[in-house]
Amino acid sequence: MKQPLLVAIALTLTACGRLPSLEDRPESHALADTQATALGRAIGPAAREHPGRSGVYPLLDSRAAFAARVLLARAAERSLDLQYYIWKDDLTGRLLLEELYQAADRGVRVRLLLDDNGIAGLDATLAALDAHPNIEVRLFNPFANRRLRWLGYLTDFSRLNRRMHNKSFTADNQATIVGGRNVGDEYFDAAEGLMFVDLDVLAVGPVVREVSADFDRYWGSGSSYPAERLVAPAETGFGVKAETADTVKYAEAVKRSAFVRELLQGRLAFDWAVAHVVSDDPAKGLGDLPRDETLLHQLEQLLGHPREEVDLVSAYFVPALVGTEMFSEWAKRGVKVRVLTNSFEATDVSVVHAGYVKRRKRLLQSGVILYELRALSPPREARGLAGSSGSSAASLHAKTFSADRKNVFIGSFNFDPRSAHLNTEMGIVIESPALAQRIADKFDSGIPSRAYEPRLDSAGEIYWIERRDSSSVRYDVEPGTTLWQRLAVRLLSSLPLEWLL
Repeated sequence: MKQPLLVAIALTLTACGRLPSLEDRPESHALADTQATALGRAIGPAAREHPGRSGVYPLLDSRAAFAARVLLARAAERSLDLQYYIWKDDLTGRLLLEELYQAADRGVRVRLLLDDNGIAGLDATLAALDAHPNIEVRLFNPFANRRLRWLGYLTDFSRLNRRMHNKSFTADNQATIVGGRNVGDEYFDAAEGLMFVDLDVLAVGPVVREVSADFDRYWGSGSSYPAERLVAPAETGFGVKAETADTVKYAEAVKRSAFVRELLQGRLAFDWAVAHVVSDDPAKGLGDLPRDETLLHQLEQLLGHPREEVDLVSAYFVPALVGTEMFSEWAKRGVKVRVLTNSFEATDVSVVHAGYVKRRKRLLQSGVILYELRALSPPREARGLAGSSGSSAASLHAKTFSADRKNVFIGSFNFDPRSAHLNTEMGIVIESPALAQRIADKFDSGIPSRAYEPRLDSAGEIYWIERRDSSSVRYDVEPGTTLWQRLAVRLLSSLPLEWLL
């Protein structure tokens, strides 16, 4: 009696794991003839003055990052290509979807590629968007069962454990935004409770065509499925929500940002530099990519071996054994290696902290300088919703590094095993001493005052320094943790989970 029941369960699980066919999937490519668009005309003169170079502008401020996306969506005349790991159904997520819909109404072709793991609750909305004749939505490595997603992990774990972590927003093949930010309130300083400290770069010039080419190969990959073949048809059209008090307050705050003023006044200062896209082949999403063809290998080829200095910012820093040995070898050769990551109290993924803790002492012993961002609560009037109460803790989410104060990487890649071996990643390598110097300056002055610095005492035990104005405080146990939290981290560090982090 038990055997037929087990067979029935197995058949049910197998059926739940079937993906639709990709046969006759429509083909499309980035538009090449967009020089005559408004963006093309605005960018063209400066680009011609800097042949072979791309204009880059770092988007450090969260509201500026949101404003840049809105302005690109409104400026687009021919196409919008967007690729994201997480897109939330919240204030900023909905506002950006409305901008895409309005662009499509103007005749702009919109292609939206989303990782299927980060779009909870959006199926109906995406179906309504996809119903627009100028919008096509595709889902990367999708779950066949839309309701019981956990069944997919039981039947197809090796595929579904591989996610598309890439982030890009490209308008008319003329301007693009690439970096670490997903789409959601915490990434754009519109949320209570948590604000991510993140980094994107707005780029124009030749590197935009590289981003578009990379988008095309993901769009046409064997992991990208038309949403219409997975989600139920839209029951109603896409509706633009009425403005709320929070929407108005946030929009007003964005308008007041220095970025918007400089852009509208034509004073936005691009750094013109040689820049190149580095990206995993989308075949990595199916486990078909040799390790010597990964983004990490491309970075090694472009940057070589640092000689003097490496400054690295990584929200989820899990160097594993190979990375630990690499950083240690650099430090022993006299390279000044500085790393900023989250402290336990600041991280939003505590299990990842366990992977970092496992390697922390070895890094310190080799001479690597570590900083762990504190869970700060900046004044609400300085960075939150105008007129609202409460405060938000800061959590690091940026992924960037510079080598020898010459080259800078900005993108989605965390220095962890998941980024290296499981997820697909992308970013831009920029040959910009000016931008590298800005990062170094942050490590010299700003970062130490906002982070704990772990050190080793004479007995080889870790203690932490917190700088407060002209004084400092020493902690002999990890700050911001309880005994039970430290025991839990120690237990997690001992488990063979590092390859999943």
